[in-house]
Amino acid sequence: MSKMTLLREPKQRKLLFSAGLSWLFDAMEVGMISFIVAALAVEWQLGSQQVGLLMAINSIGMAVGAAVSGLMADRYGRRAILLWTLLIFSIASGLSALATSFIVLCALRFIAGFGLGGELPVASTLVSESVPAKERGRAVVLLESFWAIGWIAAALIAYFIIPDYGWRMAFALGAVPALFALYLRRAIKDSPSFNAQQSRKLSLSDRMKSIWSLRYRKTTVTLWILWFTVVFSYYGMFLWLPSVMVLKGFDLVKSFQYVLIMTLAQLPGYFTAAYFIEKFGRKFVLVVYLLLTAGSALWFGSAETEGVLLAAGICLSFFNLGAWGGMYAYTPELYPAAVRGTGVGFAASFGRVGGIIGPYLVGMLVAKQVAIPSIFMIFFVTIVIGALTVLFFGKETKGIDPDNEDSDSVLTS
Repeated sequence: MSKMTLLREPKQRKLLFSAGLSWLFDAMEVGMISFIVAALAVEWQLGSQQVGLLMAINSIGMAVGAAVSGLMADRYGRRAILLWTLLIFSIASGLSALATSFIVLCALRFIAGFGLGGELPVASTLVSESVPAKERGRAVVLLESFWAIGWIAAALIAYFIIPDYGWRMAFALGAVPALFALYLRRAIKDSPSFNAQQSRKLSLSDRMKSIWSLRYRKTTVTLWILWFTVVFSYYGMFLWLPSVMVLKGFDLVKSFQYVLIMTLAQLPGYFTAAYFIEKFGRKFVLVVYLLLTAGSALWFGSAETEGVLLAAGICLSFFNLGAWGGMYAYTPELYPAAVRGTGVGFAASFGRVGGIIGPYLVGMLVAKQVAIPSIFMIFFVTIVIGALTVLFFGKETKGIDPDNEDSDSVLTS
């Protein structure tokens, strides 16, 4: 990998690391849910549909949070919204440890999801706007790589903490990021692109009109389809991984161990995507990694032996998370700064609708005793649709600076 400008700039290194840690905590929170529900299903005797509902409610919160935070970030700045969303999900996670009923836990998971869904697009937008165009894609994919570290942390907590100390302790650890927010207040600043727009901010209605104007309509539709297919398949598959392993005949602790091994494959998936995204472009990474994710989903769904299951799961993690990195790098580059938070936030929000449907659909199908290979065939088809949408309708953004577009002309085409 060539030397990276962002790694030679102390401010950019600090921003990437600071935003990356917040991303890590997000991933740890989301990852822990997939392990916690497997333990909760046993302790609270939850059915498959209840498990699916709990996962879906978290995603409903993420959908609302992404849309609201995108709008707020264009109005009040990326930094302020990043801090507030981090605090919201941390506090709600800590309180989840005290939940005494399924309904109370669902309410807290909605609030935590709101914070999580809001933080992710804002953090990626902030990093994207704060590094040079020629390094922007790689920087955002490297930011995304912190997601893998967070999932690894979640898997370690599930393996070492949940069996001995219970799921409440896992939730309690999710409150730790609230302390990190105090550090972030001093460590990061708003991006130059946002600051440059301060004197000519667009109204809420103008921003909404802009992302659906003739200039950006095709871009918005393409992004919404991409986000929906990726989020639907990711949350449908990965939040159910520990439970699917149990359904395939492994005990709970063994399933946690296998998912930890699969999760480790996310890191090289991100790092290879970070290399290819500046070498071959955003569309190359998205299309190739999504198609290989689709093939891995078919393979995993039909796997029956331990070795094949592990190999398929490793490939699924590798390619799926590499595609996520590409998607987060690609999305902010398609809108100018004046409407970037709105465009990214609403694309992410529509994607979270897929995150609502995916886990709940799996719960319904498992409850109806639909075969696992048939369930994963649904994900195969969905991912292929996302890949082909980008291939035929996506715009390559490698080396393009969207901030060259004047914000006053955004509404004119």
